[in-house]
Amino acid sequence: MTAAPPSAVASLVAHVTQASARPLSAAAVSAVKTFTLDSLAVALAGTRVPLAPVLRSVTREWGVGDAARAWGTAERVPVGTAAFLNGWLIHNQEFDCVHERAVVHPMAVVLATLLAHADARGAVSGKRLMQALSVAVDVAVTIGCASQGRVRFFRPAVCGAFGAVAGLAALDRLDAHTLTHALGLLYSQLSGTMQAHVEGSPVLPMQIGFNARAALTALSLARAGIPGPVDFLEGRFGYFRLMEEPADFTPFATIGDLERITELSHKPFPSGRATHGGVDGLLTLQRQHGFVAADLRAMRVFAPPLVRQLVDRPATVGMVASYARLCLPYVAATALLTGDVGVQDFDADALADPARLALAARISVLPDSNVEVNALAPQRIEVDLVDGRTLALDLAAVLGHPARALTRAQQLAKVEACCRASAGGFARSRVAALLDAIGALDGMPDVRVLLDLLVTP
Repeated sequence: MTAAPPSAVASLVAHVTQASARPLSAAAVSAVKTFTLDSLAVALAGTRVPLAPVLRSVTREWGVGDAARAWGTAERVPVGTAAFLNGWLIHNQEFDCVHERAVVHPMAVVLATLLAHADARGAVSGKRLMQALSVAVDVAVTIGCASQGRVRFFRPAVCGAFGAVAGLAALDRLDAHTLTHALGLLYSQLSGTMQAHVEGSPVLPMQIGFNARAALTALSLARAGIPGPVDFLEGRFGYFRLMEEPADFTPFATIGDLERITELSHKPFPSGRATHGGVDGLLTLQRQHGFVAADLRAMRVFAPPLVRQLVDRPATVGMVASYARLCLPYVAATALLTGDVGVQDFDADALADPARLALAARISVLPDSNVEVNALAPQRIEVDLVDGRTLALDLAAVLGHPARALTRAQQLAKVEACCRASAGGFARSRVAALLDAIGALDGMPDVRVLLDLLVTP
């Protein structure tokens, strides 16, 4: 491990407790609005997943209450239950934004937790929420960027949980002592490994929900004066030594200088981000050269180790949606056959399509020369056609990355498609109202006005 600043924990706590003195830049204001809208839209689309009513039923056994709302329904539930369900909705189709270097989907845990708390508490202004979201993403991404080893624990959940506690502290203006113990109490509850990812288990996005609920528990315990471990990052049995060794603590030295929310990538497709390079490259080559699926003899994606770790798996008969979303050959085959990848492409009939499975068998993921274990780019896509031609494309950045950002029209098209896919349906007038609410978020006196739009009778 490289030498640490005096204390990574102290740097983190100072950044959070001083947040109210730092106004957001115009770029950060725009990014907060953009990724809040994106996250709420993908959560609404997440209500279409067949497991949604099952989880709502199961969570009723955890206790009753009416403090907060489960999005996409008319149900009022305990605040921890709302955070669990809504966090799961954001991530259950692999459609939410990501910080590529950190390998963290920061808004999933953070937004679900902060909005559940704001729903229960009331009188949280949009401006305060935006500031808290930015700070929370700073914390989640900084911890992710400090991690230098191969992903073993599920970083979107565990780093997101640290960020969620930081965001709660910024909302409630916690003092440094209480925040430090809240973060330590959160560390004692962290959960989520990559085994669920390897197996394509539907519990993978539930790990987002588990940690969102844990963040609220940590806040309650700390406010009651219960102490937690304080050396939870650098200590002998702290986060980095047990879960993310080796580590480089340099990002903590600049935690106050960067607005990390401006570094997030959009996900144009509802699949693991590591599949996007193959899809992006394939569709770009198709637009340039006009070939169709029948013309493809073979496709190769040369990618860094992380891409191969996350999405190099075969498309198989009987695979489930949570596996297929993390299968680059299936996702790329779908894109070539249909021209896009949408949430409906992981329904049972699509997964059983013999044409997709046959085409996926011609697509492979191969190592490139990159040895960085947390890199998603660059990538090289090569396509062999039946006429003997080989086409190639090098991608320095994948579509959706800030270096190749989605246009505003592309962002809105995704939002509208997600809202249409909601289990309860979402009228165009409500989509317009949601867009207006996000646009006016920094002047909103109570963010429950925004949450009213997420309730479906």
